[in-house]
This record gives sequence, C-alpha cells and structure tokens, in this order.
Amino acid sequence: SELEPSGVGWHGFAYRSLNGDLSTKRGFQTSYFVPSFGRETLLTTPVIPQSDQSIASEDFIHLNILEKRVLNDSEVSVQYLCSKPCTVTLEAVASSEFRTGVLVYKKRWKNEKHLHISRTQTVHLKFPNIMVYRDDYFIRRSIIVPTVILYAWINHKPVGSYDAKRDESYLQAVAKNYTLLETVPPCERPYKDHKVCFKWSSEHMWRLQANRIPQCPHETDAVEILSFPYASSGEKTGIVKKFKRFHNRELETIRQHQIDYPKFTISVWLYLLHHCEKNLCGIFYFIDPGEMYSTPAVFLNEEGYVHIQMRLVKGEDLAVKTSFSLPLKQWFRLDLSFNGGQIEITIVGKNLKKHRHQSFKEDFYYDDMAGYFILGGSGYAPGIEGFFGPVKYHRLNILESKQISNRLYDKEIMKQIELYYERCADIQEIVSGYGHLVKQGQAVQKDLSEDQNNTVLEVGRRIFEKVAKNLSRADGLHYMSSSIPFLMDSSCCGYHKASFFLAVIFETGLAVPVDPLQGLLYSLVGAQRSERLAVMNLGYKHYQGINNYPLDLELSYAYYNDIALKTSLDQHSTKGDQAFVETIRLRDDELLKAQTKENGDVFMWLKYEATRGNAAAQQRLAQMLFWGQQGVAKNPEAAIEWYSKGALETEDPILIYDYAIVLFKGHGVKKNTRLALELMKKAASKGLHQAMNGLGWYYHNFKRDYKKAAKYWLKAEEMGNPDASYNLGALHLDGIYPGVPGRNRTLAAEYFYKAAQGGHIEGTIRCSLYYITGNMENFARDPEKAVIWAKHIAEKNGYLGRVIRKALDAYLELSWHEALLYYVLAAEAGVEVSQTNLAHICEERPELARRYLATNCVWRYYNFSISQINAPSFAYLKMGDFYYYGYQNHSKDFEQSVQMYAQAAFEGDSQGLFNLALLVEEGNSIPPYILDHLEINRTLQSSNISILQELYQRCWSHSNQELINPCSLALLYFYLRVFWNNILHSTLIYFMGTFLVSILVAFAVQYFQSLSGKYLPRLLIAGVDLTHTSSPIAFKESA
Repeated sequence: SELEPSGVGWHGFAYRSLNGDLSTKRGFQTSYFVPSFGRETLLTTPVIPQSDQSIASEDFIHLNILEKRVLNDSEVSVQYLCSKPCTVTLEAVASSEFRTGVLVYKKRWKNEKHLHISRTQTVHLKFPNIMVYRDDYFIRRSIIVPTVILYAWINHKPVGSYDAKRDESYLQAVAKNYTLLETVPPCERPYKDHKVCFKWSSEHMWRLQANRIPQCPHETDAVEILSFPYASSGEKTGIVKKFKRFHNRELETIRQHQIDYPKFTISVWLYLLHHCEKNLCGIFYFIDPGEMYSTPAVFLNEEGYVHIQMRLVKGEDLAVKTSFSLPLKQWFRLDLSFNGGQIEITIVGKNLKKHRHQSFKEDFYYDDMAGYFILGGSGYAPGIEGFFGPVKYHRLNILESKQISNRLYDKEIMKQIELYYERCADIQEIVSGYGHLVKQGQAVQKDLSEDQNNTVLEVGRRIFEKVAKNLSRADGLHYMSSSIPFLMDSSCCGYHKASFFLAVIFETGLAVPVDPLQGLLYSLVGAQRSERLAVMNLGYKHYQGINNYPLDLELSYAYYNDIALKTSLDQHSTKGDQAFVETIRLRDDELLKAQTKENGDVFMWLKYEATRGNAAAQQRLAQMLFWGQQGVAKNPEAAIEWYSKGALETEDPILIYDYAIVLFKGHGVKKNTRLALELMKKAASKGLHQAMNGLGWYYHNFKRDYKKAAKYWLKAEEMGNPDASYNLGALHLDGIYPGVPGRNRTLAAEYFYKAAQGGHIEGTIRCSLYYITGNMENFARDPEKAVIWAKHIAEKNGYLGRVIRKALDAYLELSWHEALLYYVLAAEAGVEVSQTNLAHICEERPELARRYLATNCVWRYYNFSISQINAPSFAYLKMGDFYYYGYQNHSKDFEQSVQMYAQAAFEGDSQGLFNLALLVEEGNSIPPYILDHLEINRTLQSSNISILQELYQRCWSHSNQELINPCSLALLYFYLRVFWNNILHSTLIYFMGTFLVSILVAFAVQYFQSLSGKYLPRLLIAGVDLTHTSSPIAFKESA
C-alpha cells in the first residue's frame, strides 16, 4: 500500500495579531494554488510565498515576561490595544498533583478612554506561599505544581450601559493570549523570610527534616524521541513513535486548542554521509490514520535541500523546500519551529549557522495523537544515509535555537564517528589510487580482478578473508591483536563484516582489552551499511538494555525490521554466503550425529536411496543441497537435478511442486511456464495445499485473473496454507478482491495475522508493523510484541545461518578457536541457541574461555539466554544452580534460584519441579507468589506436606509417567514416609521400617542407573545421600 496524493488547491485564511501571536480576529487573504505532494507525485515545486506585511489595527494583547518562572513579584508587561471600551483580565491557573484548573492569581482593569492606542500595563504576580517557597516551620506542606498557565484577554463592554450584565470569560474574548510559566520543584525553591523568631530547639528539629522532602517529576510538553545514536542505512525502515494525551488536563486542553493553530518545535542532530540518491529521503514525518503524510513531513532531496510538507486546515497539502543545503560529514542540529502558518528553520553546527523564516497564507493542521511519527525510513520513503543523534520534540512551545536544550548524548562517540570517516577517506583514496595502477598493469601484484566495479571494496573483502582464515586456525585467537589493524582497514574499505567482527571483539574483550566505545563505533558503522549481524547486534542490545545500551523498543524495532525485510528478500536468492538457520544445541547428541558432509555416511546413504528412486530420500537430499542444511554445502544446481529426477520419475507431490516452482522462477534452469503449470496442476490434484496456492499465484501473476486466483487461494486457505492467507490479504489490501469494491485494510490485516500464525514471513512483518504503529483496528500498539515478531523473522536470515553453521562445523571438527569465535559472533547478535551453545563450550573448555574472553562467559550467556522468550528450561536450571550455590564472583541468592527453578517447572520441566521439592525437603520456604505462579491451589500452600505431594505428583506426570524414574521414586518414598508417620507410632518399628525401605529404594536406584546410564538426583533417605551428590540439580533434564 502506498500513500496517495491529496487535493491540489487551497484557499488561505490568515489570522495573526500585530506581534504574530494567536489572535481570534481573522481576515480574508488572497487564495493561492500549489501542487500537492504524495509518494507518487513528481510535480512538487518550491513555493516561497511572501509574508503578509499588512498590520491590522484590531484588538490584540501580548505578554512579555522577563523570567518565565513561578516566582513571587514576577514582572509581567501586558501590551494591548482596545478598539472599544474594554476590560482586560489577567489570570494564572495552576494544576497540582491532586487538582487541575485552580485559579491562583487574578487581576482586572478597564480601558474606556485610550482606544485604538497600544498601551502597556506592568503587573507584579503574587502566588500562594505553598507554590513558591520551600517547606519550613510555618509552611509545612508546599505543593508540587506541574503546570501554571498565564492567560490574558480582552472583552468589549456591551453597547448601552456599562453596568449591564455581560460575559467577560476567556471564551468570549475578542483578543486573547496565554503563556506557560516554568514551575520550580519544591526542593529548588527558596526559603521565605517570615521576619519572626522561634525557639532554637524547634528550628533545629525542623532543619533535620527539611532536606528529606522528595522531589517529584512534573509533566512537561518536552518529549525525548531519541537519546542514543541511530544508524540510518537509507533503507525503508525507521523509528516509529506514538504520542499520548497529556495527563494534565490544562496541557491537554492547550494541545487540543492548537490542532488548527499548531505551536511546536522539533530539534534533531544529524550526520549525513550522502544526500538522497533518488527523489526524497525521510528525516522525520507524521503519518495520519488514513496512512497519508500529515504535518510535518520533512525530507532530504538529491541536492541536499530540506523538503517540507504540511497539511493545511482546509485539508490540502503544501510542500516547500529550503534555499540552502545540509552539510555532509559533520554533526549539525536541525531545528524547526511551527507557529500557525509560519516555519522557522535553523541549522546549528561547528562553524555553521543558517536560518530561514517562511510564512504562509493559511495555518497548518496538526494533531500529534492522530497517527504516528517516523524518524528515518518507512514503507513510504527511504531514510537518510547517515546517523541520527538526540531528537527532542516540544509539543506546545515555539522555541528559538538558543532556547532549545538538546545536547549531544555522548560527544566522544560523535567525535569517533567523525574521525572514522576522516581516516577512511584517506585509506580509500590510497587504495583507489593503487587499484588504478594495478589495472593499468603498472604494479607487480596483478591479481586483483580487472572487472571489479569497486576496487576499494574488493581490497577490503580480500583483507577480511585473509584475517578470518588466520583467526580460524588452531591457535588463531592468539593472533587477534595483530589482526585488529587489518580488520580496521577492511572496514574502511567498505567491507563491513570486518566492522561487526571489530564490534564484537571490542565489546566482549575477545583476546584484546574491552573497549565499549570502539565496540559501539563499529556496531554503528556496520549497521549503517546494512551489515546484517551488526544491525541485529544493535537491535538485541536495545531490546534487552544491556552493555550500557538504553532499553528502547522503538529503536530495537527499527533495526530488527530492517533485517526482517532483508530476510524476506534473501530467502528468494540463491546467491550470497547463506545457509539455512537450524536450531541445533550442542547438548543434543542425536542432532549432532545427524550432521554430515558430502562424503559423510548420512549423505552417502541418502544419495544411494535417492538413486534407487526413494522419493523421501530425493526430497531430503534436494532440500539439503538447495538450502545448505545438516552441514552440506549449498549447491542449488545439484539440488535442482534431484528435484527434476524426483518430479519426473516419481509421483511424490512435494517433489513435483518444488520442481514446478523452480521452473516458474528459473532458479538454476531455464524458465518453462508451460511445464511448470502442468506439474503444479498435477501436485494440486494430489491434494497438496502448497500446489493449490501455487495455482492461485500463477493466475495472479501470469494471467491477472484475480477471480481464479482468489478461488484457488480460498481452497488452499481452507486446507491451512499460510501463503494463501497472506495472498488473500494482499488482494483486500490492494482493493482487487473479486466482487468487493475498494480496499479493506481491516480484513487484510486479519488474513495477514492468520498467515503470521502459520509462520509466514511477510505476514509476520506486516503484523509487527501494525503493532508498532497502533494504526490498525484490532492491533493495539504493543512495541514489545512488534520487536519480538520482527526479531523472530530476522533470526531466519541466511547470512546469520552461515555464521552459525561455521561455528557448528568448527565444533564438530574440534577446532575450538574457530568455534569460540563464530559462536561469540552469533551470540552477540542475540541468537538464543548460540548463546546457550557458547556457554556450553565455555563449560567444556574453561581454560579457553578464561584465556580469550574478558567476560564471564558461562554466566553472561546463560543469563542472556533466560532473558529470551524462547529460553530452554535447562538454561533456567543452570542459572538456578548458580544463584543457589553462588558462581565465582556472584553471591548466593536463594529467591532468584527459586524463581529460576520455578520458571523451568512452569515450562513443564520435571527437573525444575524436583528441585523445588528438594528445597522444601531441606526446610526452605517457597514464596507464595511463586506457588501462585505455578498455579498451586491456595488451600495446599499452608502445609509443606501438601506442597511436596503436589510437586512430586507434577514431577512424575511431566516425566512421561515412567514406572521407574527419579520422580516416581521420590513420590514413592514420600508416600511411605507419610504412611509410617500416620500408622506406625512405635519408634523402633518406624526406624526398622524406614531402614528396610531405604535399602529397597537403594537397590531400585542402582538398578535404574545400570539401565539408563543417566545421572540421577540426590535422594536423601534416612539421611543417606544415595547418589553422592550435593546439588539439587544433579538430575539432568529429561529432554
């Protein structure tokens, strides 16, 4: 779906007072015609209307305050003009934490003689003591005042008698104005001099308490949209923000009053690498509920000019551009203030200041709650190429540049970004010159490819591959320090896999000292050039708020959505260094045994069976070769041969369907639409829902027969095909569903959601967009859910899959240095499986982890794992152990250990339930909120016996209810103990019976161990530890 252009004309009604502030008197102005701006509109031209210089002599009122703070004796200069006998009113209205709209000051005077003459009245404001002074012995409870608004207005006296009843309210004013006063928190206020004396003891007691008054935050109109650097790659993704109504009723009233006369300021720091390559690139813009651009929409064009679009009160759009361009490769701040129909544009930077004022004939329309705000790119426009710094938005105020408080977040990282590009410019110049000599045959080394369009990038790639090869040797990490300069040069040459390597190396201290600043620098640089793992690294850090990265879900979504969109495209490409992303845990021996190579036993057996005509073997072999699965190198050409052989020689519908898709798209073979259609119909006739969807795709894309396409998609959708659900949604979204007039975004979203539930990539991306914008019915805004869905798709990316595959292959080949390197890369990109696998390696090879990693590897990555929504239960058990016993420099934390075991139990892990029961056996109490979390009935929580019985019974039920297992033995022993306690009261009989049962259970345990070979839990029977273990986690998970 695309933004559609609006109307093309507008008629302006300007309403300004003498001083340019809001006035209720409006005068008709000359109508003005301009072209509108929409995504598909290329006719937009600069429009620079001249300001209206005429000054009306109508009523006005203006406030001039030297210090806009709530202080006693604040001096206010009121400038006003009355055309008729009038009354001038000045009121201050305050809002406290308990009440709003409280009148705290009022002054009124008449003007009956000095008409049509501008006059000035000086007023000294007086406020209640509790608003302006700190607590003391006499002022016992000063109040927090979030907002104070000073109103001024003029009312004409009625014709006839001056004593006649009249309405002199603000709403009936002929001219009015207001201003916000800055409030002072209680602890920053002065003490009042009461000019009285009291006892020393009373004063002393008071002063002991005076500094204990809490300072509470108060609501302002300032919104910090971005506080941390954002790497904008020029792609169609960006930061999405949604603004809420003010809690303070006074501020919310002002916001609503300013919808058709907006007063707001936006300040954004930028570092541009290039101007827009084509058309317009997004800086920031507002999208309304109808998915149309609204006020403001600020873009960068090809020449570097700022292009600004506004929605007018009448509904039409107006687009203009500045007369100056934005600078490249330096940090600067772009400030824009909107005041009714006027715009102030200022650029401030080092040795840089530019300003532009623009007035229009009609006011803009702006409701910042009706829609969402975008910083950077979106589905409607690409973002800028560069970096965003801090972004601040004042929703109700017009501020000059000198009044704006929007400083750089961290000047050091901003400086490092500038230095990086300065250094890289020199390196690129040297490499480019050398490459030119090589191509001319004037250098000895002539091995660079002559047909390379980008010599610098090719040099960077070769440097990186050389370094990566060295680091993958048996002792590769030993040479990390000497590899750093080469990786830096590779990064400067534009090969940003090197940037991601550097980011991870510096952040984790991989064989070098930890350097968070350099780690952040190379993460940002790599992400700016769309290096997929660098982008995911930033998305993950902002999602979790770790490594001093601020927790920012909208910023995390911007990064993850970028890779999710690329994953949707990458999956259709057979080129590039990609591999299928497989979930293989190093603890799973069965899956590890299934990994193979082209000369491995598994592969050779499949090949043998496929040659004999086994359809299942042909299908699996083709999938392994096409996607690069199970350790087999990606080989689409060989895969297609097996698809062809299986489709033409067997009746297997999946092989027939797969080969039909290959023929339709021409992947590795010449396109053959006729044969592809024939095969697709054959597969569909066998009841394959994928083929039914494929027929709909054929009629949609090749025949443009939407009726037949919808018919097949409906059939496939009924059979549970998620692709068909998505395609039906696309028909409704584009407004081409047969027999249904117009677009239906709501119904389309329902189909997209159904597709997403079935694992459809594009459907999931659509739904994540709905969750981040909150602009769709039935999709309440939920940034966290948007991040989770986008992250889920991003982690299917084939380039990530290749890194994970390298790590696994290295592990299977016992190449520990290489395995550690690539698992660290994948783990820092936020992949849960890689995090637990890395922790597993660090447990297996502790000396390797201690030598080359500056971080506590086991603790760090198991801890990262349990923060993920798909964390495995064994990770909770591990962290529970660490908290229970204490781990290295981490102290014991019983409550945290109980929470970890409880979470494993909640996931259905019998080991977690077993551990909780053992904790109770040892005399510990489980907090009630954890028992509630486990949904244990409140009536059972009063007795440890009842809790133990419930835990052991659940433990047995979750362990497949085998006859002999640790849970069943523990439950048996529990019932026997209850039996002896309740029935046999003789101490001797109790002792003998317990002793005999202990022996029987011991023999049962020994027998079970000999059968399973597994490590059993500690079973304390009659005080004897039968398994010789002191850990409540000795029983490994049964998965």
